[in-house]
Parts: sequence; structure tokens; C-alpha cells
Amino acid sequence: MRIGELAAVAGVTPRAVRHYHHLDLLPEPERRPNGYRTYDLRHAVLLARIRRLTELGLGLAEVRDVLTDDAGRELVDVLTELDEDLARQERALGERRRRVAVILAEARAGRLRANGPLSPELTSLLGELDTVVRDAPPSPMAVKDRELLALLDTAATPQGSARLISALGETVLAPGGAARAHEVYALLDALAEAAPDDPRVDGAARALVAFLPPDVARAARAEGPQEWQGAFAEALFADFAPAQAAAVRRAIALLADTADTADTADATEGPR
Repeated sequence: MRIGELAAVAGVTPRAVRHYHHLDLLPEPERRPNGYRTYDLRHAVLLARIRRLTELGLGLAEVRDVLTDDAGRELVDVLTELDEDLARQERALGERRRRVAVILAEARAGRLRANGPLSPELTSLLGELDTVVRDAPPSPMAVKDRELLALLDTAATPQGSARLISALGETVLAPGGAARAHEVYALLDALAEAAPDDPRVDGAARALVAFLPPDVARAARAEGPQEWQGAFAEALFADFAPAQAAAVRRAIALLADTADTADTADATEGPR
């Protein structure tokens, strides 16, 4: 193959091929007597691998390390791995298209939410919740809660998001769950003008903990942002009034203790 044909097969430009030659990522091929480079199948496979690794976010120095580790492998092994990677990409693309289809259906029906697009699981949960709390009084804290759910829905893996939303759904959509949720929202809303040391802070935190079972705490801790005490936490709590932030911080600490205790009990009892 000539350089243009090689580039077309791998989905890159001839300029990129020359750049990879310059960086020693792609070995120079033999030249014909007329001076033209002649590429073979191994060059095409290697170039496709370089492109795939860079698309995954690896820097060129990291790509070089990966390729060094692969040196000497049989071509059939490299092709097999390439085929498996492509199959994974096809599955991931299919999942993305499924999610886009749900969002598109919501948009066409005029139901796309302001903080969307959301996963199908969260879209379904919020839709059911809207039906349950149709006559509930408006709550600023409920709005913030949905914004946080949208953030966690984006930050978590699809499997993790589904786990968290399932745990929340079992709690909020249980008989009386929505009413209890709005009781907690009301306690937090009442702290909007309060000081952080207001005695109602502890009561609001404990009400929140009593509402959310350990399964929700486990899912949020495992699948949400890991830096609860870092930049994420600061951004989250900056949106709350001081007393509300104090109550939510207290609730997070209590939920972590509750989840740890439940995990310890499960480990002690062992498999059932």
C-alpha cells in the first residue's frame, strides 16, 4: 500500500502517518527503487491501534509504552484483540444510541427536562415521582435535589447510576415515600435563613438519614463523586444556605456510619 491508501484504511491522514514516523511510533517501511514507501498489513494494524489508543485519551508517550509492550506478538493475536475492541465499541455505541432514543422520544413529546438529557432510568424515576407529588407544595430543596441527581447520573457509570436510581426509587416511590420526602425537604427549606448552629440542623439531618436506607448510602458512596470532602463537596455546599449545608454534611456523615455498620453486619453474618 502507498501512504494515502494506508491512511484511508486506518481512518487517519497521510500527515498523521508521517507524524507517527517522526515520533518512532510507526516504523518506516521499505522503499521501492522509485523511492516510494510500501506498507503492508502489519503497518495498517499498528496504525489502527495507535488511532484507537489516542481516541481512548492516551497521550502519544503512553501509546509508545503500550506498543513497546506489544512488540513481538503474533499478528493474529493483535488482530484478535483489535476485533474484540471493535466489538466492545459496537456494544457501547448501541447503548449510547438506546439512551439517545429515549431522550429523543422525551424531546419529541415535549417532556425533555431543563437539566437533561438524563439517563432513561432517572427520566423514568422523575416521571413517576412527578405523578406522585403532583399536588405537593413547591420546594427549593427538592429542585436542588433533582439537580444533584442529574449530576450523579452523569458522573456515575451506567450500571452505577441504575443501582443508585433503583435504590432511590424503592424508597421514594414506596407507599408514603413521596410524602416523607417532602417532609424532609420542608425541614431543610426551613433552614434557609438559619445559622449553622441552629438546633433544627441536627433534626433535619436525622430526618434525612431516617428517610434514606443504607442501600442508598452505599450506592451514592460507591458510584458518586469520590471527593465528597474536596472540590465537589465545596461546589455542592456552596449552593446551600449555611444551615442547610451543615444539615446535609451531618447527614452524609451519619449515612456513612450507617452504611459501614450494615456492611460490617453483612460481613459478620456471611452468605445466607
